[in-house]
Amino acid sequence: MNPRQLSHELREGKSPDLNRRRWIIGLSLVGCAMAKAVTLYQTGIIKHLPDPPLPVFDSDKVDASDYAYRRFNSPDGPGMLASYAVTAALAAAGGQDRAQQSPAIPVAMGLKILGDSAVALELAREEWQENKALCAYCQVATLCSLASVALALPEAVRAARSLFGRR
Repeated sequence: MNPRQLSHELREGKSPDLNRRRWIIGLSLVGCAMAKAVTLYQTGIIKHLPDPPLPVFDSDKVDASDYAYRRFNSPDGPGMLASYAVTAALAAAGGQDRAQQSPAIPVAMGLKILGDSAVALELAREEWQENKALCAYCQVATLCSLASVALALPEAVRAARSLFGRR
């Protein structure tokens, strides 16, 4: 697809798939915002993450714990940021009819979002198990991933059928 047509379709196009993709992009950017806050805290740029006034949340405790630094010799915030950015890029890739024209893209996006949601739920379990508290920012991002699964599913299923020759 030529760049001019892609630009027009992404900005002006109207279809249920495109509307759901726009929501996925928006939710992914909310996930990025949550990851940015966590990253700022985990790297010492800010000293406190404010939480909602519920006893289940203690983002400072969770995001400073061993749990948050044990993978890849790094805090987990930057990885979370990169992951949500990739999801936004996958949702933005391709034109309005990509389920038929480029079916691998929506299939990849759907699988990534599904995988992200499974990982987010497992990390929430670990967060609670190890800290008896949750990071509010991480849980907002988890909700964004879960909502994105429902949004990605219709296009991903149609794309998989197109990719594998089933109507």
